[in-house]
Amino acid sequence: MKSIIKSTFAIALLLSCNTPEKNPVEKTSKQSETKQAIAKVDLVDINTDETLIATALLAAPEVSRAECTVIGYNMKGEFVTLKEGTNEFICLADDPKKDGFSAACYHKNLEPFMARGRALKATGKTAKEIFDIREEEAKAGTLDMGGDGSTLHILFGPNAQYDTNTGKVDNANYRYVVYMPWATAESTGLPEHPIAANHPWIMNPGTHRAHIMISPINE
Repeated sequence: MKSIIKSTFAIALLLSCNTPEKNPVEKTSKQSETKQAIAKVDLVDINTDETLIATALLAAPEVSRAECTVIGYNMKGEFVTLKEGTNEFICLADDPKKDGFSAACYHKNLEPFMARGRALKATGKTAKEIFDIREEEAKAGTLDMGGDGSTLHILFGPNAQYDTNTGKVDNANYRYVVYMPWATAESTGLPEHPIAANHPWIMNPGTHRAHIMISPINE
């Protein structure tokens, strides 16, 4: 009798060890769906005035976006005010005629400096010529540089597309600068070249365009 019980128990144990996991296909399917949901992106082209405005505002600090002014080229190629604002920020939308993506947001005190650069560029001046002309004008006091501490925020990337799920521009990076006209490494204590990731440094020291560069580490 004991031998029969032992044999029955051994067979039951063997069968339980060889029983496949319940619904392996269903489990694999659910895992696949979860991964797809996490990875899902809905990229759309930035090719309307509305998407130009929406993505330009991403360059601004989040708490300030709703009241920013947005300027830039519309889809007709006209340089216009795309959105009227009421706070201290002006956002410059991506140029739809250029490859990649580049939007900026700067303090309104920098508008004379920025507008002068756009005007000179429109006449065909090179980057060096624009720099030299604005340098002379700033030294002469005819170009308002906005004072120390005015900020410029930049969002840029290789693709003029954004994800409708996250509201983020595809593959975009962020950096911002703080303008300090005529500042130097000696006057600020900052290095003239980055010495580590996310470390501030001063660019164009001693000139009208001296500014502190800050490039946060991307997520």
